[in-house]
Amino acid sequence: MATIRQRNNQWQVQVRQKNHPLLSKTFIYKKDALQWAKECEIMLQQDYLEFKTNIFPSFSSIIDKYINTVSCHKRGAREEIIRLRALQKQSFSKLSFNLVTPKVMAKYRDSRLQEVKASTLLRELNIIQHIFNTARKEWCLNVKNPLHKIKKPKCNQRRERRLTNYEYSFLVKGNYSHKYLRSIIELALETGMRRGEILRIHYNDIGSQILTINQTKNGHPRTIPLTKRALYILENTQLPFPMSSNAVRLAWDRLKKKGNIKNLHFHDLRHEAISRFFEKGLSIPEVALISGHKDVRMLFRYTHLKAENILRKL
Repeated sequence: MATIRQRNNQWQVQVRQKNHPLLSKTFIYKKDALQWAKECEIMLQQDYLEFKTNIFPSFSSIIDKYINTVSCHKRGAREEIIRLRALQKQSFSKLSFNLVTPKVMAKYRDSRLQEVKASTLLRELNIIQHIFNTARKEWCLNVKNPLHKIKKPKCNQRRERRLTNYEYSFLVKGNYSHKYLRSIIELALETGMRRGEILRIHYNDIGSQILTINQTKNGHPRTIPLTKRALYILENTQLPFPMSSNAVRLAWDRLKKKGNIKNLHFHDLRHEAISRFFEKGLSIPEVALISGHKDVRMLFRYTHLKAENILRKL
């Protein structure tokens, strides 16, 4: 299996094994080359014996099992399953599960970064990593997690987007007929709630001027005080809102196009709301109560104050 040859006063070693990528390394001394070759042969032989005593399904089959036993129980099941089905169309998904090596994943990472942003790729890699961890811990598949040995892309795309006066006026008071979308937008600005949280509001969640949110992103229910405007909206609309998450997304995109609004995500309304809470003088614990953040550092990621508002206080 090992081939050793002298090149340019150095010793190059190549070790080959069926169903395993080529191993290659260069040494100054021949004895070091021989020792490394021997160690590689032992390692590959152990891997080969382990492979022979286990029948590994394809990575695509593992994805199917993960979808049916894990993804289906998540709140974001629909979006995750879409990502996993797309992953099954990649050529490496047809490999045996144990042959999805760091080299394979590194190649996928590099090619994928040519198509999507680093943040999108990180979400995909995190799912793949959890698949391997689940397979090891719960399904007793003796495989190594290839993502532990590759470098993940850095993602530091902090959003600092605040609404302009025109954008706020257009979204809240603008001349458009979609009353449900207008109410959803106003609630996001009045409460700092996420889109999914708003769409799940029922009448029995409202008590006096307090709203109880039972299903949240971090799994911890919270209660938030309602402004008079937020309470008025909830008391004068149909609950739950007769719109799906995707319908809101499409309507939001059409509204931005109509108002010629660029680079504004719906989630930026949460940024805007939390920043306004601070500008109104609320303390960190008070804002955390409303937003649901458990980590103050994460709370500051959503907070971008306007300098001119601070100047008024000074």
